[in-house]
Amino acid sequence: MHPEVRVHEPGKCPGCGMDLIPQKKSADVHAGRDPEVHASHDNGAGLEKMPAPSGVEGDHTDHEAAMPAPHRHEMSGAGTNPAMAKKMEADMRRRFWISFVLSIPIFFLSPVGTNIFTLRIASPQILNWILLALTTPIVFWTGSIFITGTYWSLKAKKLNMAVLIATGVLAAYLFSVLLTLVKPESETFYEAAALLVTFVLFGHWMEMKSRRGTSDALRALFDLVPPKANVIRAGKEMSIPSAEIVHDDIVVLRPGDKVPVDGEIIKGETSIDESLVTGESIPVSKTIGAKVVGGSVNQTGTVQFLATQVGSETVLAQIIKMVETAQNSKAPGQRIADKAAGWLVLIAIGSGLAAFFGWYFGAGAGLLTALTFAVSTVVIACPDALGLATPTAVAVGTGIGAKHNILIKDAATLENTSRLTAIVLDKTGTLTEGKPKVTEVVVRSGYDHHEVLSLAASAERGSNHPISMAILEEAQKSGLPANEKVEKFESIGGLGVRAVVNEKSVIAGTERLMRQNSIDLSPIKKDIDRLLATGNTISIVAIDGLVAGAIGVADTIRPSAKKSISALKALGLEVAMITGDHEQVAKAVSDELGIDRYFAEVLPEDKAKYVKKLQDEGKFVAMVGDGINDAPALAQSDIGIAIGAGTDVAIETGNIVLMKSDPYDIVAALRLSKATVVKMKQNLFWAAIYNVLAIPVAAGVFYNSFGLSLRPEISALLMSASSVIVATNAVLLKRVEPRLRQ
Repeated sequence: MHPEVRVHEPGKCPGCGMDLIPQKKSADVHAGRDPEVHASHDNGAGLEKMPAPSGVEGDHTDHEAAMPAPHRHEMSGAGTNPAMAKKMEADMRRRFWISFVLSIPIFFLSPVGTNIFTLRIASPQILNWILLALTTPIVFWTGSIFITGTYWSLKAKKLNMAVLIATGVLAAYLFSVLLTLVKPESETFYEAAALLVTFVLFGHWMEMKSRRGTSDALRALFDLVPPKANVIRAGKEMSIPSAEIVHDDIVVLRPGDKVPVDGEIIKGETSIDESLVTGESIPVSKTIGAKVVGGSVNQTGTVQFLATQVGSETVLAQIIKMVETAQNSKAPGQRIADKAAGWLVLIAIGSGLAAFFGWYFGAGAGLLTALTFAVSTVVIACPDALGLATPTAVAVGTGIGAKHNILIKDAATLENTSRLTAIVLDKTGTLTEGKPKVTEVVVRSGYDHHEVLSLAASAERGSNHPISMAILEEAQKSGLPANEKVEKFESIGGLGVRAVVNEKSVIAGTERLMRQNSIDLSPIKKDIDRLLATGNTISIVAIDGLVAGAIGVADTIRPSAKKSISALKALGLEVAMITGDHEQVAKAVSDELGIDRYFAEVLPEDKAKYVKKLQDEGKFVAMVGDGINDAPALAQSDIGIAIGAGTDVAIETGNIVLMKSDPYDIVAALRLSKATVVKMKQNLFWAAIYNVLAIPVAAGVFYNSFGLSLRPEISALLMSASSVIVATNAVLLKRVEPRLRQ
């Protein structure tokens, strides 16, 4: 849509002249529901607050649907929005069938038809007038989009495929009209104009059909949010459209209810199916303070939660927006194709003129012969297939990714992922579950086991680090207090914590932190080494300047981690692991998983330096992390892959978001990228070679030597067939799905 549109009323687009129609509520559009049919509710996705593409407030999809791909407006959601895509496809289908029905008698009455089927009519003069009557509505009604598109393109000083199509159609039509008026018995080219429009419309109908069919997974997301929700306002419970929920509304969930927006539970406890976000079918227990995600399903209890994210702020809305953006973005290969298509316009027009002048003036052919070669050349040179080559593959590839909980932000990422030569994986939360548990507590002689654990838990209470959580959990299991008087708490990034607990100075953290504070570790050094050798992460506890003990914490390696590493190596990638853990822990995990290279004892802020180190070695690097403390490294990498349950940071930082937190999805993303790029290259090759080979034949270069030539209507058929081949080849990308997780 053009940014000039700023009205709600019907009229004309100032950018292209197409008809404007009133825009439906975005909630209805995003849900694929017509307001007239679903007047009883607003589809509660809350997506009506998502910004309209390009800031426009009007919609003109009637004409948009019919425009050739290279001329089509950059409409966010056009390819993924169910209602819009359906409307676009229906418009193109209607135009095609009208054109097709009218073209049937035109073909049989044309010189080609009469020669093949030996049909004759009494008066050639009458024949041409009949052909004129049948062809005119095709050119100026069903094919009007090409004429208006050409006008606005030329006005904008741009050359695109619409210019070529309109040139070919109008050249054949207007010359035929001239012959009908001046010399009615002459052979005309009405069938060329009619069939060109018909074939092009068919090609674009098939392209739209294939693109619409790639967004099934995304369309399913639209229906995850309930149309209505129960909220408490002014002390009363009431049912309202989910789209009307605002911040700080109290929402009531009963067993079986879908969660309408994101929020935080303030009353009750339950279990919720969050497979939308996590990909895991096992319900997650929720108590007061727990987060809930819009689109998930309440299982058991009745709870109340505070709405914290609504409309475009919800995780679901962000996912939908991300996929829509990806499907409407351009890959680097497409930018090259766009430039090539612009040059092809000039080549086509130039070749058409050269063919005409060469035959008419050079070879002394008749006007009809020269014009036939010229029109055929212009028609067959239309870079239709070139314009479809990568967008169709991108649409299918991102749609498959969304179906498998792999969110790819843009087409460039989809294409560039296939170029990776190295990948760096964060250990905690990526290769491991990210939920460590205490395995052993060792204490120095003279210190009490319970006292050390209790003081450590109290000091760690102010931290949300996984190790801190594990220590707190162990203290609670042991029935130890972790709520003593805590003062002067300090979290030291990547190293540990410091606090005063019951007037005792407590430091808990790494060996490096102990060395920085001049803590002598020799009394428990053997125990520390033993814990590290067995793959434990340790938190050393010092009380009043003396080492008191150490707490061993182990994190379970994800079941699919080892298989993922093997598959990544098989794809030719160098695999490295990065962690803040001790050297011995990193080595133990690396050995178990088969990782050859690792970086240990790395602070969060230094992870980006190690990614840069690999880049300086000439490698194209991906970083895989949880999207929180790994954000700088994700940003530094060539491809940032955020693995985690759809956190805001992950969505904002990563180029790819793996919603299931399964490291094998990294492999799936790489395989999907490589398969998509293969389809892009196949499509680009076909489109390019088709034009290179077809233009000389259409121009009659081989006519005198071999008798090879193409009439305009045959050129139109071949041009349209190339577009259908490209679109069909892109759809065949779906065959990669079974291989994604092999």
